[in-house]
Amino acid sequence: MPETPFNIGILAHVDAGKTSLTERLLFDTGAVGVLGRVDDGTTRTDTLAVERRRGITISTGVVSFRAGDRTVNVIDTPGHADFVAEVERALGVLDGVVLVVSGPAGVQASTRILWRILRRLRVPTLVFVNKLDQPGVDPAGVLDDLRRKLSSAVVPPAEAVRDQVAAGEAYPVFFGSAMTGDGVPELVAGIVGFLPAAPPGAGFRATVFKVERGRGGDRIAYARLHGGTAKVRDRVELFRRAGDGTVERSRRRITAMTRAGAKVTAAGAGDLVRLSGLGDVRVDDRLGSPDGLAEAGLFPPPGLVSVVTARPGEETRLHQALRELCDQDPLLGLRADRGVLSVRTYGEVQIEVLLERLREDFGLGARFAAPQPVHVEKPVGVGEAVQFLDRLGPTDPVATVGLRVAPGETGSGVRYALAVERGSLPRAFHTAIEQTVYRAAGCGPHGWEVTDCVVTLTHSGFQPPMSTAGGFREVTARLLAQAFARARTRVYEPVDRFDLEVPEHAAGAALIALVKLEAVCEPPVVEDGVARVRGSLPSAATAGFRRRLPALGQGEAVFTAEPGGHRPWRP
Repeated sequence: MPETPFNIGILAHVDAGKTSLTERLLFDTGAVGVLGRVDDGTTRTDTLAVERRRGITISTGVVSFRAGDRTVNVIDTPGHADFVAEVERALGVLDGVVLVVSGPAGVQASTRILWRILRRLRVPTLVFVNKLDQPGVDPAGVLDDLRRKLSSAVVPPAEAVRDQVAAGEAYPVFFGSAMTGDGVPELVAGIVGFLPAAPPGAGFRATVFKVERGRGGDRIAYARLHGGTAKVRDRVELFRRAGDGTVERSRRRITAMTRAGAKVTAAGAGDLVRLSGLGDVRVDDRLGSPDGLAEAGLFPPPGLVSVVTARPGEETRLHQALRELCDQDPLLGLRADRGVLSVRTYGEVQIEVLLERLREDFGLGARFAAPQPVHVEKPVGVGEAVQFLDRLGPTDPVATVGLRVAPGETGSGVRYALAVERGSLPRAFHTAIEQTVYRAAGCGPHGWEVTDCVVTLTHSGFQPPMSTAGGFREVTARLLAQAFARARTRVYEPVDRFDLEVPEHAAGAALIALVKLEAVCEPPVVEDGVARVRGSLPSAATAGFRRRLPALGQGEAVFTAEPGGHRPWRP
């Protein structure tokens, strides 16, 4: 029985040498005959034109090499903070990770963000300190920096035990250079020796973690097989979580398959493959089984930007192109409101990349408005609205519907409940009501998505053959708007949790700047001349504070921020 492949990810702060390390692993293990270079645009994982031009990774790339008798699949992930969602999606299909740290720069802000994600998801992790060939790098000092800022469990390989690494209790650290190859053989041995391959499951099951456009415009899915086998021409079941929380199911036929860049006719547990023929497949879909479909996805991007076409008459093409990009990254959350197209983004770099993708992949010029924070609404009280069959107006649909809106738990989203017998309506009418509740909650009284609420169906009734599913949808949308208005909703703004380390003598200026941005700060903790401040601030203010920080902290401050929920908005 063949060994299950390892699936590992290479993660790093921008410019730590992540893609260069991936190329070195391929070259030193004999997977490629020529060493690819970022500066020359000859890397195997940065395949998009925008990646080669910018010299950064913005989408997940997959390559493979052999280490002894084992196959190691490597996912090279984006390093920029604007693409952290792409990183987190990739982690769901990995057995372990190599976190690359620049020796000269040490632990950076993005390194800490990645570390927190790795710990939250309990991904076994090795650390590779890169660029040891550059002058002035002190390995002992870097190790101390890692232990102080990441974990005291970062240890030399000789002090690590495989079971501890698998359990997230130890993190072996390797030193070397992707440019010269020093330390890379030891890292390869560490990958095989420390990182465990997940045991194969029973029955066919796979996760789609990336979707790209093929040459003919068709969709190609990158998937990891967790169990069973898949063959070309197999009909497979495809599952996804719909916007209303239900699980959608369809069947597709695999028409082509590649693994490690080569066409194959079959794949097994542990393999990473590119699949064609899956129709409208999207990122996060499951194949074979709905197991693993999340109830809620990643924290959505906090910025909403409007898109305006640069040339008249291209609105329809732009809408289609943005829909295609949203299928590749569902968190973009395309909206069309009164003819205005908008998407959600994490930051300026992601916006620039979207513009380049629209131009290069679709031949479209576009302009983006300045990002605005994405607010949400939450009900303050309880509101009800009812329509009865015996009190219909001349144009009212023939339906009895009663809805009650009440506050829900923080982070619960929209929950739909029944206070009537399920048999009081045909299934099609129940489905029409439930789907409309989730859809209509996307726009509350103030124009924002309503969340953290419970919507209960309190009254129901129908009269055949006059009642229709379309009529129930119409009534539900109108009554839900009335119930939200009567419950009253409050607008909440997105906030980021932040962690700031700044020289003690500069802490005062930094705190004043944070307070002016309406940040809520915990009392500073001072140790060894460094003040550490934690708290939250509006997401809309994070980018501006980060730009000001080098001057405020005299070039020595470290600032990390990540989505931290919402708080009441004060206009």
